[in-house]
Amino acid sequence: MKPNVIVALLVGLVLGFVGGRAASGSKATPGNTPSVAQAANKPARAVDPTIFKVPVDGAPSKGSVNALVTLVEFSDYECPFCSRANTTVEQLQKDYGSKLRVVMRQNPLSFHPHARPAALAALAAGEQGKYWDMHSLLFANNKKLDGESLEGYAKQIGLDVAKWKADMADSRLGAAIDKDAALAQQLGASGTPAFFINGRFLSGAQPIDNFKALIDEELSKAEGLVKSGVAPSQVYARIMEKGVERAPARAQQQAEPAAAKKVDVPADSPVVGPATAKVTIVEWSDFECPFCSRAVPTINKIKDTYGKDVRVVFRHQPLPMHSHAKLAAQASMAAHEQGKFWEMHDKLFANQRALDRESLEKYAQELNLDMNKFKAALDSNKFSAKIDADSASGMAVGANGTPAFFINGRFLSGAQPFEAFKPLIDQEIAKADKALAAGTKAEDLYAKLNQDNVNAAPAAPAAPAEPAVQKVEVGNAPVRGPKNAPVTIVAWSDFECPFCGRAVPTIEQVEKEYKGKVKFAFKHQPLPFHQHAKLAAQASMAAHEQGKFWEMHDKLFANQRALDRESLEKYAQELNLDMNKFKAALDSNKFDKQIEADMADGASKGANGTPTFFINGRTLVGAQPFDAFKRVIDEELKKTGAVAAEAK
Repeated sequence: MKPNVIVALLVGLVLGFVGGRAASGSKATPGNTPSVAQAANKPARAVDPTIFKVPVDGAPSKGSVNALVTLVEFSDYECPFCSRANTTVEQLQKDYGSKLRVVMRQNPLSFHPHARPAALAALAAGEQGKYWDMHSLLFANNKKLDGESLEGYAKQIGLDVAKWKADMADSRLGAAIDKDAALAQQLGASGTPAFFINGRFLSGAQPIDNFKALIDEELSKAEGLVKSGVAPSQVYARIMEKGVERAPARAQQQAEPAAAKKVDVPADSPVVGPATAKVTIVEWSDFECPFCSRAVPTINKIKDTYGKDVRVVFRHQPLPMHSHAKLAAQASMAAHEQGKFWEMHDKLFANQRALDRESLEKYAQELNLDMNKFKAALDSNKFSAKIDADSASGMAVGANGTPAFFINGRFLSGAQPFEAFKPLIDQEIAKADKALAAGTKAEDLYAKLNQDNVNAAPAAPAAPAEPAVQKVEVGNAPVRGPKNAPVTIVAWSDFECPFCGRAVPTIEQVEKEYKGKVKFAFKHQPLPFHQHAKLAAQASMAAHEQGKFWEMHDKLFANQRALDRESLEKYAQELNLDMNKFKAALDSNKFDKQIEADMADGASKGANGTPTFFINGRTLVGAQPFDAFKRVIDEELKKTGAVAAEAK
C-alpha cells in the first residue's frame, strides 16, 4: 500500500511508540516522500485530477476566507519532511499573498513519540490565539519537542502557561487530533506531509514548482468561478460540492510481503469458524477504541464472503488511555463464559460511549445472561489475568495499537477496508489448498502456514546504533527483585503517560520469564503536559514510605484518567494506608526533591520521553514489545555467564 511498510513497522517498534494512536488504522512510513533535494531534479509531475472533499471548519487557518485557493496540510511536527515542507508553504504564502489560504490539520505518526504532545501544544496555544506562533517554533525546533522544551516555547510566545497545560490535558483537543488523523486516513493521506490544494492531493515535501503548478491550475479554475458569479468566499465550498469523501481502497501490493509473526490461538479465546479453516485471523482489539469499531463491518464481510474458509480469533488489548476498556473486556469474557461472547461483542462496539459498570450489566440483562454469575465474574476480576496475558502476547508480536490483525501470522494494522484483507486472504487460501493437496492434515494447517509465513518474512533491517552504555544508579528508588540479580532494569516513567501504562504488562512478563535474574527499579519523570503526573508520583512515594509503592503503582496505572487528589486518597484508603501520614506527605510536597532529582538524573541520561529503560545501563526507549527486552537481557545474562566462567 505504501513504500516499505515493514521498515515502518520495525522503526515504530524501535521507537516504542507504535499505537499511540493505533488507532488510525494505517501504517504511515517515515520518509515515504522524497526530500526536497531529491525531488528538486525531477520535473513537475502530473497530479491526480480527483477532487477530495476536505473540510476546513474548526482547523487553524491563515489567510483570507476570500482566498481562491485553499491548501489543507496534514502534518506531524516531529517529521523532518514536514519541517522541510513548512519552509515551502511559508514561501508560497509570500508568493501568492491573499490568493492562498493555509489550513492545518494534525496527523502525528505513531512512531514519532513527541509528535502528539507537540500537536496538543500547538492546539492549546491556539486556545489563546497563538497557534501559528507555536506552529512555527515547533517546526523550527522539531528535534527538541520534549515536555520541557514545549513549556519553554509556551513561555517564549507569552502564553498563560497554567491555562495552556490545562488545555493540553483537555480531552477535547485530543479528540480533535484523532478526528484529523482519521480524516487523513479516509482521504488516503497516510504519510506526512500531505496536502490538498482545492481538494487535489499532493503528497510529500515536494519542490515548490510542483506546488506552484497545481496552485496556478486551481487558481485559474477559481477565477473562472468568480467570473461566473460565485463570490470569492464561496469558491472553496463550491469546489467541495463535487468532491469525493473517501479515497478508493487500495489492496496491499503482492510484491510487498507482509511482516509475519508466530501467533498462537489460546484455547480460551473467543473464536468463530472451524479450527480446520484455511485462514486464521487473530485480532487484537479494544472495545473503547473507535478504530476497532470501524473494523467490525469489515470482519463481518470477511465472515460472510469466505464462510468456513476463515476462522476469526478475538484477543484483548485494552489501551490504558481508554478508562472503561478493560472492564468491557472482562464483561465480554463473562458473557463468553455463558456462550454469548459475540453477542456482547456487538453490543459493546455499538455502545462505545457507554461502557460503565451499570451499562455493562444492562447489556448482560438484554442478552439474558445469568446475572449473578456475570456480576460475580466482574467483582472477582475473574478474567483479568486472561486479558493481561492477551495484552502481553499482543505486545510481544507488535500488536501495541488497535486494531491489529494477523492473517495466518501476516500482520495487517488498523481499521483497513475489506479490499486490504482480500488479497492476503486469497493468497493464504491458495497456499492452504496447495498444502492440503501435499498431504498436510486440516487440523495442522494453521500451524504450518503460520510457520511458513514466519520463515518467508523479509529479514529485519539492521537496528540503529545503540547509545553508549551509561552508569545508572538505583539510589533510593523503589525496587523489586533480588538484590544481587545479574540484570538491573531502571525505568523512568510517568503515571499519566499512556505509553508507560502499555509497558506495565511487558515488564511483568519480563519479571515472570526471568524470575530471580532481574531487578526492576522505578524512577520518576512526570512530563509537564500531564497535569496530574507529578501529584501521582508524590502519592506513589507516600505509599512507598508505608511499604506499598508497587500496590499504588498498579492502581495508578490501572486508573490513568483518575489521578486527581480525591482519587489518590481513595486509592490510599483501599490500600489501608495511614491516611493522616499520606495526606501530610502530599500537603507538604515531602517527596518533591526526590522526584525532581529523578527528573534531572533522567534528563542527564537522555530520558526526556517516557517510558525510558536502562538495562544494565543500556538504553531502551518506549513501550517496546517483550522481544526487545529479551534480546538485551539475554545478551547481558550471557555476559555475566562468561564472567563467571572466567572467574572459575
